[in-house]
Amino acid sequence: MDKKSVSFLFVGLLCGTLAASIGFAFGLSRSGQSEHHTVLRLAHALPETHPVHAGILHMKERLTELSGGSVELKIIPNGLLGNETACLEQVQKGTLDITKISTAPMEAFVPAMQVFGLPYIFRDHDHYWRTLDGRIGQELLLAGQDKGLRGLCYFDAGTRNFYTTTKPVLSPDDLVGMKIRVQRSDVAMQMISTLGGSPTPIPWNELYTALQQGMVDGAENNPPSYIQSHHYEVAKHFVFNKHTRVPDILVINAERYEALPTEVQTWLTQAAQEASVFQRNLWKTKSKEAIEFAESQGVAIYTPDLDPFIEKVTPMYDAIENESVKITLERIRGVE
Repeated sequence: MDKKSVSFLFVGLLCGTLAASIGFAFGLSRSGQSEHHTVLRLAHALPETHPVHAGILHMKERLTELSGGSVELKIIPNGLLGNETACLEQVQKGTLDITKISTAPMEAFVPAMQVFGLPYIFRDHDHYWRTLDGRIGQELLLAGQDKGLRGLCYFDAGTRNFYTTTKPVLSPDDLVGMKIRVQRSDVAMQMISTLGGSPTPIPWNELYTALQQGMVDGAENNPPSYIQSHHYEVAKHFVFNKHTRVPDILVINAERYEALPTEVQTWLTQAAQEASVFQRNLWKTKSKEAIEFAESQGVAIYTPDLDPFIEKVTPMYDAIENESVKITLERIRGVE
């Protein structure tokens, strides 16, 4: 082998060693990034125009800022992974990290949350948020951990009100003979029955057709959801009877949460709490805009006397059998 061949061999070996070293270092670098980069998947069934989605986007932004980009919240909206029940089941199984649901489906796992379905238990908006931000609300967030579900925060879903296709519900007597769509909640169904109506559980995504075809005479929800769902097109009577305040809740798989590093848990909790405050402020604006839009579309808005409704549902409180619901109700009434 001549000197020229030896030189080429040496250069080749040197280049190969250098390339291998760079590749190894790059591999370590990428490995380090993946070890310190956390991705959390959050799915919900609402459209991207909904104020709750805006709250979740705020949470995503704050989580990125707090973690310096090391924690990413991947949002899957529009029911792409199924309705609320389907998403909740996925979170419980661990195939999805986080979801947004109404507290109504949580009743099956945390019976005390049935209290939110009871009518007229909150004196006003401030009493409602003092309860949720206080000890009672925070205890309820954690009450489903043994079922694999840990609450992160509440989102405002406003008051639930009746909207109907043929006539307004200005008193409980108007509900007699009417089929009203409700969530799959025992308490919600009991409330409609107590008021004199016929509770009819129907999936949310099937409600527009049900209203249009007369399968139900009405439903009950908050103004933004009433507009987002286009139900104003087929149900032209909206009544602010404010029978319940059922919050939305962000729920994470409990094992997934516990497996996160402590600092990630802290960032996630802080981002969720800040998103809750952001969203509830936005909710006020969006609710006002929703009613103004409804009126522009020919919807009649009513504000009835609430006393007949409150009096009619009073027997529901005495009929409560679940001890945890009784205790929670009394505690809520005692919140100043």
